[in-house]
Amino acid sequence: MSFKFYKQGISLLLVTSFIFLSGCASIVSKGTYPISVNSTPSGAKITVKDKKGSDVFTGNTPANFKLNASAGFFAKASYSVTFEMDGYEAKTVPVNFSLDGWYVGNILFGGLIGFLIVDPASGAMWKLDTEFLNETLSGVSQGTEEASLKVLELKDVPDSWEGNLVKIN
Repeated sequence: MSFKFYKQGISLLLVTSFIFLSGCASIVSKGTYPISVNSTPSGAKITVKDKKGSDVFTGNTPANFKLNASAGFFAKASYSVTFEMDGYEAKTVPVNFSLDGWYVGNILFGGLIGFLIVDPASGAMWKLDTEFLNETLSGVSQGTEEASLKVLELKDVPDSWEGNLVKIN
């Protein structure tokens, strides 16, 4: 009978330790998030940069990749996705993280270590605002000027051009 109480005591101690020594957000949430990026038209080149301006992903749409939620201890990550395609204007879209509601659960459940160490270190205190980007690219406006050929007489050629002239006949 004493072994049964000992076994229950160990189980209770493990559960209690797990609750008090871990963070709520790190139990329920994650430190990296998958994101899907698409564009209209499809096949645009994308470049993902972190807040320091370093490239973290390059590819073409549609694309799937993961982003870290943390940019350091107690620092949330932020990224920018630039879409580029010939004949279309380049477009840059922000990707942001916000405070995860489960992080506040540390206060309610007494996870001081989770609140101050585990969740901030793992990045689990932050959550991705959106897991899917679908951007429509705008066509580049073409100029209305038509290409033309202009023939000049030798007397009308500027003096600065004379060194570049080549005699044909």
